Amino acid sequence: MEKVDHKREIASYSARQGRFDIITVPSLTYVMIDGHGDPNASESYRAALETLFPVSYKLKFLSKRELGRDYTVMPLEALWWADDMESFTSARDKSQWSWTTMIMVPAWLGQEHVDAAVEAAGDNPSADLPRLEELDEGLCVQTLHVGPYDDEAPTLAMMHDEFIPAQGLVMTGRHHEIYLSDARRTAPERLRTILRQPVKAA
Repeated sequence: MEKVDHKREIASYSARQGRFDIITVPSLTYVMIDGHGDPNASESYRAALETLFPVSYKLKFLSKRELGRDYTVMPLEALWWADDMESFTSARDKSQWSWTTMIMVPAWLGQEHVDAAVEAAGDNPSADLPRLEELDEGLCVQTLHVGPYDDEAPTLAMMHDEFIPAQGLVMTGRHHEIYLSDARRTAPERLRTILRQPVKAA
């Protein structure tokens, strides 16, 4: 059985350090859980991840067993937003952040498959059950950040305040991060994270 690796097939899962690229992201489907607060201190964020990963693997096994289609589980991603976007840059106030944790899944899977995977995964630490939702970001600016998450602020400030306006664009949608490294097994200085911001013409 052939195994599909969407990370290799979808160009927007690749980014370059030290430069901003303007790309068009295709519409993709994700398993998602929402929450609010500092991800380092929020019990709900930890619970969301402890739910999202088991469900994603159960979903993969269900797809392989029942649909005859195998795929590589995709990396963790998250959408981040706040009433004041400076909380991501100069203020860096994580308590003000809202978030959606998510993992991309193949388009051939439906909510009924997610529901079955949730049941198969057993105990659900998250207060909210995972949902299946399509995200169509379209035109975006993105770059690769290498290093600790808390060192992202200068790059984000340059993206938001300098590069995007200089291209005649304005921000729209939510700040998006793709975690290419496993933070549990990777030294902070080696973490690789795609930073993405949806945009539109000014």
